Amino acid sequence: MHIGVPAETRANEARVTAIPETVKKLVAQGHRVSVQSGAGLPASYIDDAFAQAGADLVDAATAFSAEIVLKVQSPSESELAMLKPGAVLIGMLDPFNAENTARLAAANVTAFALEAASRTTRAQSLDVLSSQANIAGYKAVLMACQYYQRFMPMLMTAAGTVKAARVLVLGAGVAGLQAIATAKRLGAVVEASDVRPSGRPSRSRSSRSARSSSTCRTKPMKNAKPRKASAATRAPCRQAGSRGRRRRCTSVRRPRTSSSRRR
Repeated sequence: MHIGVPAETRANEARVTAIPETVKKLVAQGHRVSVQSGAGLPASYIDDAFAQAGADLVDAATAFSAEIVLKVQSPSESELAMLKPGAVLIGMLDPFNAENTARLAAANVTAFALEAASRTTRAQSLDVLSSQANIAGYKAVLMACQYYQRFMPMLMTAAGTVKAARVLVLGAGVAGLQAIATAKRLGAVVEASDVRPSGRPSRSRSSRSARSSSTCRTKPMKNAKPRKASAATRAPCRQAGSRGRRRRCTSVRRPRTSSSRRR
């Protein structure tokens, strides 16, 4: 199978669809991989790294003429004209853009939008949204620090004390949780708001983040009987000797009953 990796031409797009490690795996499986010269430079991958992995360095026309074309973003009209009929296009193709979808259908290509892939455990390797949202939440805080004219953490100097910045994060999904963690590490006072109830975190949250950001209350079982106190909890306070020593008392734990659990 001939796989083409063209360079991205959109403004401010520094990603590439395949790295040398991925190309090496595809070549080991018997595929022919053609990478456009300079496609990995914005992502800090030189052409020699792709060549050592077994890829062919070609021009844009050869990369788009492959049987399977890998793209980060949907191709432009000029790039779409270089695709041969019946080719397979895989990438982030913006499936909710009706005009773009009509152009792909008119070009007679089979397009797979990775944004529409099912976000299940078995299809986790196809999930492109979680990784990009994680980066977006991290970069959002760093970009906010660039435009914020004060300091993020609290600073105590000889000239006075600077209060910590207050950061409000709207949405506690994958991007929001990363933004909360990044702002917290920078020393800011963080507040977050989300449309979901606090007791029902989204599926995209990890269990650890959900435990730290939401409070879980359990209801007691019906007809629950109070536990019997052990001999240690019923033990009376022990008094030390009378030679000027203070009286000491062992801590007594009260058994948890069904009424105390409801509090």
